[in-house]
Amino acid sequence: MLKNRRLLCLALGSTVLLSACGFKLRGSLLGDDLPFKSIYLDIPQNSTLGAELRRNIRGSGELKIVDTREEAEAILDIPSERRQKSILSLNSQGRVREFALYYHVTVRVRDQHNVELLPPTQISLKRDMTYNENQVLAKEGEEVMLYRDMQSDIVQQILRRVASIQPPTSIAPAGTE
Repeated sequence: MLKNRRLLCLALGSTVLLSACGFKLRGSLLGDDLPFKSIYLDIPQNSTLGAELRRNIRGSGELKIVDTREEAEAILDIPSERRQKSILSLNSQGRVREFALYYHVTVRVRDQHNVELLPPTQISLKRDMTYNENQVLAKEGEEVMLYRDMQSDIVQQILRRVASIQPPTSIAPAGTE
């Protein structure tokens, strides 16, 4: 009986301590104060970036993805998505020792009246990767994993930028005051 009370007190005490330190579970990246409630994603269906973006938006529950531009309050499109690989360094025999992987995405958001809520913005990420010709398959797998990781980072950055969109201020026509 005394042991149960001690466990209960310990559990309650740790709960109080956690709440007092400001600990809070991370919520959705998309805030409640978005200037729109529905969005159309102008991204090809077979795009892996588009699929991950759709999954994250649906998971947030804050924003509804619609099927047509006419239904949407906002239109998100990705005019360009580019992956690039360049040589960083060579060894003494002239063979590649390191690569730099780049992932560039341009994103923009417009409302249904074609007013830009987020002008075309380029997001670029870079990862360095060592290379060894004796481990070609492993290094190809590492490259795929790094691109997938960069894609996830870009999706999170896109969602943060969408969440930070401020509604356009409406200016009253002259003489209507």
